[in-house]
Amino acid sequence: MHFFESARFASALTLTIVGTAFATHALTRTVGWAGLIGILSALVVLAVASFLARWESIEWHGLLPISLLVFVGWCALSVFWSDYQWTTVASVLYQVAFAFLGVYIALVRDTIQIVRSVGDVLRVLLGVSLALEVLSGLLIDLPIRFLGILGDLDSGGPIQGIFGTRNQLGLVSLIALVTFLVEWRTRSVLRIVAIPSVAGAALCLLLTRSPVSIASLVIVGVATLALYLLRRAPAEHRRYWQLGLLGAAFVVAVVTVLARTRIVSLLNAGSEFEVRYELWMRMTDTAALNPLEGWGWAGLWRRNVPPFVGIDFSTGRSHATGLNGFLDVYLQLGLVGLLLFLVLVLLAFGRSWLLASNKRSAVYVWPALVLVGLLVTSLGESSILVDAGWLLLVVCTVKAAQGMSWRLRYAAGR
Repeated sequence: MHFFESARFASALTLTIVGTAFATHALTRTVGWAGLIGILSALVVLAVASFLARWESIEWHGLLPISLLVFVGWCALSVFWSDYQWTTVASVLYQVAFAFLGVYIALVRDTIQIVRSVGDVLRVLLGVSLALEVLSGLLIDLPIRFLGILGDLDSGGPIQGIFGTRNQLGLVSLIALVTFLVEWRTRSVLRIVAIPSVAGAALCLLLTRSPVSIASLVIVGVATLALYLLRRAPAEHRRYWQLGLLGAAFVVAVVTVLARTRIVSLLNAGSEFEVRYELWMRMTDTAALNPLEGWGWAGLWRRNVPPFVGIDFSTGRSHATGLNGFLDVYLQLGLVGLLLFLVLVLLAFGRSWLLASNKRSAVYVWPALVLVGLLVTSLGESSILVDAGWLLLVVCTVKAAQGMSWRLRYAAGR
């Protein structure tokens, strides 16, 4: 048991979990879904062993957010009305496995240790992605089809790396950029490591030529500036700054909706937006047939079962997700599930933002900015619902609850 309780084991297991979550596309293309499920099952077993070894040293009270438990519970309950029950059972088990691993990471590792683990993993994965893009686009001038690499680096992109699509690589690069900057700011790594890491993440992000990722980068940049100003404001005035920022964010959101056509044009995302818009309309029409409870949880779409096969047929394209995290939840879990998901992400973001604004250490900025990136990207992708996106959401949610749980404060008051 001492082996499973050691800090070195927890560190190695965290690195492996994070690496698996971010590399799911590459793993399924190389070892198949059976191989990925085998790896995931082994990680769960090891995490259980580590939990048991550390059981007495972990303070559980108030650390598992109710919002997370209720949302996952609703996903599990959807098996009773799902038209594809076995798919829902498998998808819920897959979701719970990553959620469990996210809870493990959040409870046994400090935030700075999590940042270092994510940084170490993404340095390797982005490095491999760039190397394969150079091989494909410059050296052999051929696509690497089994990984989804098109070999367009010689024309300036877009590139996909080992993540399947340019939008997914863009999200990973954005998370990496935030992580590397926090590492640099907290002096967790040497400058000789931090500077090339930041430059590499920025290069990957730009080479994706993804309008979704560029828009997310702009909003994360604005959020970073806002946090910088809030952290420097006097504590007694910070509440008023928060309210002013909330009002400004609401105004910007309204203006963005009203000027969406112009913004899409500026981002040169017309054709990509049209594809998404048509898909979203079909999803909305389909979801309206089961508006309260949805069709049943699936996570990633199963293209051989309704309603996904019908949506693909009506749009003339095959989709792995609904390309919008919120609409995907509405389709699969109905209005009830969407409300529970909104409560989950808003509570996680609100708590993380307040901690980032009020805590002195710069490491508290990381969960808030990661959540900004995930939530903004969710307007054009469904990454937050599966794999690394879901894992990071769980980690940030639990970490935020550790810092601002009303149940923990109530227990302390007693």
